[in-house]
Amino acid sequence: MKTGRWAMLVTGPLLAGIIMTVFTLDPEHPEAVRTAGIAVWMAFWWITEAVPLAVTALLPVVFFPALGIMNGKSVAPLYFNHIIFLFLGGFLVALAMERWNLHRRIALTILTRVGASPRNILFGFMGATAFLSMWISNTATTMMMVPIALAIILNLEDHYSREILFPFATAIFLGIAYAASIGGIATLVGTPPNLVLARMLQILFPRAPEINFLTWMIFGVPLAVVFLLITWFFLHRRYSSKVHFGDLDTSLFQDQLRGMGPMNWEERWVLADFILLALLWITRSDLNLGHLSLPGWSRLFSHPEYINDGTVAIAMALVLFVVPTRTERGTTVLNWETARGIPWNIVLLFGGGFALAAGFKESGLAAWLGHHFTSLQEVPLLGILLLLALFVTFLTELTSNTATAQILIPILASLAVDIRIHPLFLLIPATLSCSFAFMLPVATPPNAIIFGTDRVEIRDMVRTGIRLNLIGALLITAAIYTIGVSVFHIDLSALPGWAVSP
Repeated sequence: MKTGRWAMLVTGPLLAGIIMTVFTLDPEHPEAVRTAGIAVWMAFWWITEAVPLAVTALLPVVFFPALGIMNGKSVAPLYFNHIIFLFLGGFLVALAMERWNLHRRIALTILTRVGASPRNILFGFMGATAFLSMWISNTATTMMMVPIALAIILNLEDHYSREILFPFATAIFLGIAYAASIGGIATLVGTPPNLVLARMLQILFPRAPEINFLTWMIFGVPLAVVFLLITWFFLHRRYSSKVHFGDLDTSLFQDQLRGMGPMNWEERWVLADFILLALLWITRSDLNLGHLSLPGWSRLFSHPEYINDGTVAIAMALVLFVVPTRTERGTTVLNWETARGIPWNIVLLFGGGFALAAGFKESGLAAWLGHHFTSLQEVPLLGILLLLALFVTFLTELTSNTATAQILIPILASLAVDIRIHPLFLLIPATLSCSFAFMLPVATPPNAIIFGTDRVEIRDMVRTGIRLNLIGALLITAAIYTIGVSVFHIDLSALPGWAVSP
């Protein structure tokens, strides 16, 4: 093992030991400083990736009981709850889409209908990528879209030099990477930080109203659409408008779509299951439109509060496990071989963050942190939001977006309570900012995949990305002030009752 790796491994627990030994945060709650030590250890290992992120996430299982922070029986359930089932169910349906190439058919169908100009082709790639990223992982979406884009570029290189095509190729590949990240904010299952927020809100504020699928979409979809259009316009003006060839030959898309043949039995089942899943998610809870209230379908059951989005996700995934295929005898539309593709590392990473949030609350560390940020009451709300969005956006350029959300949400929740701000007014912008990292190849898997094509120069990614980071921070601030306060019932003048300890 390299010396640098050893140094990172040792530094984490060393920092924890120093914090626990030297500092006394709250004499009445000695567990607070122990939680702080473990949190710093986890943050250091998450940032440096001294060990895999999922391994770091397991530290609370061992050290919270050992240090008297939480009972082991209380820690374990935090690693498997209804938000985890929401992630698993959604991911299983996404795996079925990938198994039968339904996601590819959807992308090609969109691309054949957007037109043949460079501007429209760019819009088609970005639109298809963003839509798919709303439902399946941004990594899988990017990996599926890149070969299609490469085929277009290679076909054009038969007629134009690589230098002439370079601006167009840059726009296409950056557009795919950025659209994959932007699309993820539109739905609760689009990117892990959204789910982290939904669960941590319940851990930190048990009486808080649930953030359900429909509520998030009402807020997330308009924000994603606006940001996608701005990004498309920016990339077109900066890159694709500089190419001087006419309309492109889109027969390549049509040929690939024809090559897939007609939609088969399995694709139809997966598509129907996917559409029904989305509809059930959206209509599960009551929809309140001012004086008009539309009841959700969960009211058909004797205990509608028992049913959550995780219940729905697993139910629709189970359907695919029992429907037989017609092309492969003796198997089903979704089998266990395919289900093995579930990223269990992300599941453990979720659990580690949920455990960390619970530790912050139970130990008193969250309250202690909040008390020490009360001076921020003098700072205008707009200033706090902008600084927060910018800080998180640039921080997540170097750290995992999920880990960043897990570290910051408990701290920001305490801060909000102590400076008498509605918690969601800080938590939602911070969560969204975790997904807006556009500058560096290491920031997100889509950025890394795109950079690996050798069609994008680092200077273009940095120059474009820093502008989008700034635009993203401004959009998030505007969105929470406009749509957010209405959708999430945020009163800027008072702390909600559920945020006050009973």
